[in-house]
Amino acid sequence: MLFDLDLIQSVYRKMPAHISNARTLIGRPLTLVEKILYSHLFDSELTEYSRGVDYVNFAPDRVAMQDATAQMALLQFMTAGR
Repeated sequence: MLFDLDLIQSVYRKMPAHISNARTLIGRPLTLVEKILYSHLFDSELTEYSRGVDYVNFAPDRVAMQDATAQMALLQFMTAGR
Protein backbone atom coordinates (compact mmCIF):
# COMPACT_ATOMS: atom_id res chain seq x y z
CA MET A 1 0.00 0.00 0.00
CA LEU A 2 1.33 3.42 -0.93
CA PHE A 3 0.01 5.17 2.20
CA ASP A 4 -0.42 3.29 5.45
CA LEU A 5 -2.57 5.76 7.36
CA ASP A 6 -2.36 3.78 10.60
CA LEU A 7 1.46 3.85 10.50
CA ILE A 8 1.53 7.58 9.80
CA GLN A 9 -0.91 8.35 12.62
CA SER A 10 0.99 6.11 15.02
CA VAL A 11 4.30 7.85 14.28
CA TYR A 12 2.88 11.34 14.79
CA ARG A 13 0.91 10.33 17.89
CA LYS A 14 4.11 9.11 19.62
CA MET A 15 6.35 11.97 18.46
CA PRO A 16 5.62 14.55 21.24
CA ALA A 17 6.39 12.00 23.97
CA HIS A 18 9.65 10.94 22.27
CA ILE A 19 10.75 14.56 21.91
CA SER A 20 9.84 15.41 25.50
CA ASN A 21 11.78 12.39 26.82
CA ALA A 22 14.83 13.29 24.72
CA ARG A 23 14.70 16.93 25.87
CA THR A 24 14.57 15.78 29.50
CA LEU A 25 17.51 13.41 28.97
CA ILE A 26 19.72 15.96 27.24
CA GLY A 27 18.70 18.87 29.44
CA ARG A 28 18.49 21.54 26.76
CA PRO A 29 16.26 22.50 23.83
CA LEU A 30 16.65 20.19 20.82
CA THR A 31 17.43 21.17 17.26
CA LEU A 32 14.97 20.11 14.54
CA VAL A 33 17.34 17.35 13.42
CA GLU A 34 17.67 16.02 16.98
CA LYS A 35 13.87 15.97 17.33
CA ILE A 36 13.51 14.00 14.10
CA LEU A 37 16.29 11.55 14.92
CA TYR A 38 15.26 10.94 18.55
CA SER A 39 11.66 10.34 17.46
CA HIS A 40 12.77 7.70 14.93
CA LEU A 41 15.09 5.61 17.12
CA PHE A 42 14.81 1.86 16.52
CA ASP A 43 15.36 1.06 20.20
CA SER A 44 13.18 2.80 22.75
CA GLU A 45 16.11 3.13 25.18
CA LEU A 46 17.14 6.78 25.28
CA THR A 47 20.79 7.72 25.63
CA GLU A 48 22.69 10.88 24.85
CA TYR A 49 24.63 10.05 21.70
CA SER A 50 27.98 11.52 20.65
CA ARG A 51 28.45 12.55 17.04
CA GLY A 52 31.09 10.49 15.26
CA VAL A 53 31.42 8.07 18.18
CA ASP A 54 28.12 6.26 18.71
CA TYR A 55 26.32 4.03 16.23
CA VAL A 56 22.53 4.40 16.27
CA ASN A 57 19.80 2.40 14.51
CA PHE A 58 16.75 4.24 13.18
CA ALA A 59 13.30 3.15 12.05
CA PRO A 60 12.38 5.56 9.24
CA ASP A 61 8.72 5.84 8.38
CA ARG A 62 9.48 7.45 5.00
CA VAL A 63 12.40 7.89 2.65
CA ALA A 64 12.91 10.36 -0.19
CA MET A 65 14.98 9.27 -3.18
CA GLN A 66 15.49 10.85 -6.55
CA ASP A 67 17.50 8.58 -8.84
CA ALA A 68 16.64 5.48 -10.89
CA THR A 69 17.79 3.08 -8.17
CA ALA A 70 15.19 4.40 -5.72
CA GLN A 71 12.54 1.92 -6.79
CA MET A 72 14.90 -1.02 -6.24
CA ALA A 73 15.93 0.28 -2.81
CA LEU A 74 12.29 0.70 -1.78
CA LEU A 75 11.50 -2.85 -2.91
CA GLN A 76 14.41 -4.14 -0.80
CA PHE A 77 13.11 -2.25 2.26
CA MET A 78 9.63 -3.65 1.72
CA THR A 79 10.99 -7.19 1.32
CA ALA A 80 13.07 -6.83 4.49
CA GLY A 81 9.98 -5.69 6.39
CA ARG A 82 11.65 -2.55 7.71
